[in-house]
Amino acid sequence: MRRIVITGMGALCALGHDATSTWQAMRAGQSGIATITRLPAEQLKAGNVVAEVKAFDPLARIAGQRATMMDLAGQYALVAADEAVAQAGIRFEGELASRTAVVVGTGASGEATRDDQYRRLYADNASRLHPLGIVKMMINASASHISMAHGITGPTFVVASACASSNHAFAQAAMMIRTGLVDAAIVGGTEACITLGTLRAWEAMRVLAPECRPFSAGRRGIVLGEGAGMFVLETLQHAQARDATILAELAGAGMSSDAGDIAAPSDTGAAAAIRAALSDGGLSPQEIDYVSAHGTGTQANDSTETRALHQVFGEHAHKLAISSTKPMHGHALGAAGALEMIAAIGALREGIIPPTLNYQEQDPVCDLDYVPNVARKQTVNAAISNSFAFGGLNAVVALRSWR
Repeated sequence: MRRIVITGMGALCALGHDATSTWQAMRAGQSGIATITRLPAEQLKAGNVVAEVKAFDPLARIAGQRATMMDLAGQYALVAADEAVAQAGIRFEGELASRTAVVVGTGASGEATRDDQYRRLYADNASRLHPLGIVKMMINASASHISMAHGITGPTFVVASACASSNHAFAQAAMMIRTGLVDAAIVGGTEACITLGTLRAWEAMRVLAPECRPFSAGRRGIVLGEGAGMFVLETLQHAQARDATILAELAGAGMSSDAGDIAAPSDTGAAAAIRAALSDGGLSPQEIDYVSAHGTGTQANDSTETRALHQVFGEHAHKLAISSTKPMHGHALGAAGALEMIAAIGALREGIIPPTLNYQEQDPVCDLDYVPNVARKQTVNAAISNSFAFGGLNAVVALRSWR
């Protein structure tokens, strides 16, 4: 089996404009959640507290006129991808250009453009819309722009499975590398969902809250976030041949479908994806030290994820260090798994578990170790990162440390 390693990562979110600052904020327990600035707060109710990307100037980060042809979600993805490629020190020249994939996870994408187009059409009664509206809002735009910017001619596409999109993207890229279809991939997730239309829709579901408190008693819901996380994957042989610095090994991935309710999660489905990731990675449950949890802060999700961990890990579940970083960067929907991959890699590399912020007291149905409020020093040899989405779509990635 071809082993897969991670050699570069990039990020852009409410915690910072690069992967380093994002990880430093995570380990320090800093939160990027605050009152919305992009829209008048009085236009919203529960949706006026968000995790925005702040002070982002796309023209300063994206060369030429490319930025003007992209929605915010595409801009986030390209900036994060550029950082990941630079860290990996890789150039997609010659045969490697056609043997590299680009796979981006996103729940919707194009929301800022779509919101603006509809406002002009329905509120302003505009007779014409922006001529680039379609190419800016199309869901595959982020992957296409990454491939064009880096000259990649291999398989390029988007995976859309709501909050599991990023982890599904990792799984798809890993399968292509393992089977020999490609030797490398730029993969991750992006989302730019801080728009009036999106926030009003989430308000209607009554799942938004003024703060995110995963696994804690009294938790009330999610806080929306945005941003992107992108990574360079390649075969171990390819990375070693060019003397690349290896951040971690992507050991395995597991996927499942609840085939149940469109919104209510299933512990059975979540457990199936976790088991599949462990099996794919050749890992026993007892080898896992850390779980980068989905941990949205809703009553249903957190208790369901806890039950799933009990099912898979048995008594070892009480030895797991588990944390959700969503109280820091918000729930970034299709980009959630990509941002949480940074937490998992940081834990593996530095032996520091980022905390679950805003934890107040134990809920009897959430009875595990959620690393409350303060980061913890602990050796981490193997970890999993969970993503469980509306529609009953589950994707889990398993990682090993590289020392």
